[in-house]
Amino acid sequence: MLEISNLVKSYAGEKTGKRGSNGARVFAVNNVNLSVEPGEMFTLLGPSGCGKTTTLRSIAGLERPDSGTISVKGRALFAAGNGVKAVNVPANRRGLGMVFQSYAIWPHMTVFDNVAFPLQVRPRQERPSKAEIEQRVGRVLEVMELRQYSERLATKLSGGQQQRLALARALVIEPELLLLDEPLSNLDAKLRESLRYELKRLQRELGITSIYVTHDQIEALSLSSHIAVMRDGEVMQLGKPRDIYENPTSKFVAEFIGSSNFVQGHVLSRTGEDYVVESAAGRLHLQSAAAMPAGSEVSVSIRPEAVELYTQRPADLQNVWEGVVGTRAFLGDAVDHLVAVDKLELRVRSLPNLSLEPGTKVFAKLPSDKLALVPIS
Repeated sequence: MLEISNLVKSYAGEKTGKRGSNGARVFAVNNVNLSVEPGEMFTLLGPSGCGKTTTLRSIAGLERPDSGTISVKGRALFAAGNGVKAVNVPANRRGLGMVFQSYAIWPHMTVFDNVAFPLQVRPRQERPSKAEIEQRVGRVLEVMELRQYSERLATKLSGGQQQRLALARALVIEPELLLLDEPLSNLDAKLRESLRYELKRLQRELGITSIYVTHDQIEALSLSSHIAVMRDGEVMQLGKPRDIYENPTSKFVAEFIGSSNFVQGHVLSRTGEDYVVESAAGRLHLQSAAAMPAGSEVSVSIRPEAVELYTQRPADLQNVWEGVVGTRAFLGDAVDHLVAVDKLELRVRSLPNLSLEPGTKVFAKLPSDKLALVPIS
């Protein structure tokens, strides 16, 4: 559906007079390669400045990359560099729908007119008839549950309704690809959560291939078919949400996607995918597809919810560490315990029915199939 190959976008750096600030070009997107299948909700996830929005804007035609290729259903939207014939289809000719972070609705127009406008301004030979415009606008407003507000000024809608209006305006052109640039970031937490599920339902029902940009890992995990985690203009890891969460390939990904404990040590032995890691807090047995020879300095990532707490020593002693509860925090749907194991502090997230007093002696079991091996670097 969407193919991006060797995409590069850079900007001139500033000359500040400081050492190392010589005006060299800064890469916002550096050799990004992505492939998105039809019907997917594909998410670009990363911190501010990682290149995710620049990548989205390049797809939309709002940024001109330095090199690389972008195509949708085999149709080249952009191509430059490496001897490839130059192509740069204007944004208004790409046939893509886009929802901006600010919604960008027209305040002087009614809800109906906002949605109808992209159809009304098409070239005469491509413009639908008035009857078809009314039919298509009515249909998409019905899907978005906004039909009863069709004659209301757009500014008289609530934040959530304005977000749905912006989405309706993007959908009415029946785009081959829908681009969403942090569309929920301006909403309060409760509304954002409810609209996440609504957006996921709509995307699946309509079957529209979508590219979603966000810095919110919860949004990414709950909405996506696949996630590309970006940093400094590069894709650090690409995969399904569960795979990325449970098997991060770097410390950056493990830290950015949720929260994690990190135990530093070295590989004591390796047999196929079975590893034994020696750390200051104790020995750990785990399985990993990573290729790290014996003696390698490594970090073991342990999600807080993966750690099991016992007040009595369990029968299976593998990956069991003795510690003391330092503090706890009630979170409503969970309880966080900080457990001191020698000089290491483990964060453990448990169901709310388990709440242990500070000072309680505990045994922390770290299941081998829940541990991820990542390089120190």
